[in-house]
Amino acid sequence: MLKGDGRLGHDLDPRDRAPQDACGVFGVWAPGEDVSKLTYYGLYALQHRGQESAGIAVSEGSRILVYKDMGLVAQVFDESVLGTLRGHLAIGHCRYSTTGSSVWENAQPTLSSTDGGGLALAHNGNLINTPELAMRLPTGVIRATTDTEVLTSLLAHDRTKSIEDAAAELLPQVKGAYSLVFMDEKTLYAARDPQGIRPMVLGRLERGWVVASETAALDIVGASFVREVEPGELLTIDEQGVRSRRFALAEPKGCLFEYVYLARPDTTIAGRGVQATRVEVGRRLAREHPVEADLVIPTPESGTPAAIGYAEESGIPYGQGLVKNSYVGRTFIQPSQTIRQLGIRLKLNPLREVIAGKRLVVVDDSIVRGNTQRAIVKMLREAGAVEVHVRISSPPVAWPCFYGIDFATKAELIAGSKSVEEICASLGADSLGFISLEGLTDATTLPAERLCRACFDGKYPIPIDRDNVGKFVLEAKA
Repeated sequence: MLKGDGRLGHDLDPRDRAPQDACGVFGVWAPGEDVSKLTYYGLYALQHRGQESAGIAVSEGSRILVYKDMGLVAQVFDESVLGTLRGHLAIGHCRYSTTGSSVWENAQPTLSSTDGGGLALAHNGNLINTPELAMRLPTGVIRATTDTEVLTSLLAHDRTKSIEDAAAELLPQVKGAYSLVFMDEKTLYAARDPQGIRPMVLGRLERGWVVASETAALDIVGASFVREVEPGELLTIDEQGVRSRRFALAEPKGCLFEYVYLARPDTTIAGRGVQATRVEVGRRLAREHPVEADLVIPTPESGTPAAIGYAEESGIPYGQGLVKNSYVGRTFIQPSQTIRQLGIRLKLNPLREVIAGKRLVVVDDSIVRGNTQRAIVKMLREAGAVEVHVRISSPPVAWPCFYGIDFATKAELIAGSKSVEEICASLGADSLGFISLEGLTDATTLPAERLCRACFDGKYPIPIDRDNVGKFVLEAKA
């Protein structure tokens, strides 16, 4: 039985997909360990970052073997498959497509073979100069339509240099967001873009090293947290240990939306737990948008930490007013038209005895198009709620992301064209309040200049050429 992914909306209503991150990446160098199973469990911990495809590359020192397929980690791998993936180093990837279609050819890790050996690579993020980079390659080299395939081919194209030297030369010319794990037959590498937009951490095993998108993946494999991979840093990991090389000056601009929704609550970013940040956001939300009510309820699971903070600060009791069906995931069979009319009830159902006759505060993490929240408000009123006050633990998402989150276009984003009052009326809520950008930023304890907040304020830290970005840019060029 496959468990659901904990998200709402995108599997039941294709018109209201939740924000999707690019991917999760994991790498391990550990002679004597079962590296394929360590990678499997690391990807399992990162499954929330991408549910379209999964893959693992391993090497025992003489050749690289890659196994990947469409589906969740637990669908792609089993004991028999993992038993064939033997070696002393491995990298893994779980994907949500932000460049290139969701097809097998675009699953990762990518693999490039040359006379000098093999190179496998996995990527979290999104590049913004992909067509320019692709033009450097001979015709016919690119088999897939992803920025990751372009990076892999460029790194493997000139084997007169070592992989480390080739990466140090290429990466300063790559623009956009990238947290990379890559490998040849003997060595593990990791690199993070100069802005550090997507997270990446280094961990220590008793007999090796781990790199991963989030600290939660270190926890699941028993690795101790060492530090974050620095923006603009290239790590080389082999029998000599870990070597660090800086290929660009750090200009930190970590993604603010990681704190809102993307990262697991048990992950730590920049020294602060994501759960603590989300609870603090809820407290600030209660101060910024107070209301008289009888009960605070979350939209599970993403609204739970902020709802706890809202209840603590406001003094309004916290309760469970919505029950989530944990077994409805991305692979759930397409509903018939009759069932589709029931909408969100496939995933959520109200506890009538809890909410009937109550004035409710409903806390959620974000509003994209508004279809999911609209359905929830309607459902709660039908269950007997007297008032429904919606509180959102992020500012209005009014701008698209070009760095690895597949938001809707600005025209599709409800906050891209409507005021807060108009959104409230569209949802059918009694009131609507978003946390301020300053309030959200302060809750992270990081200064605003160290964060990318472009989806909220439209200020992109890396200039965007709108003609050369987009999910299908390479397919369009072809």
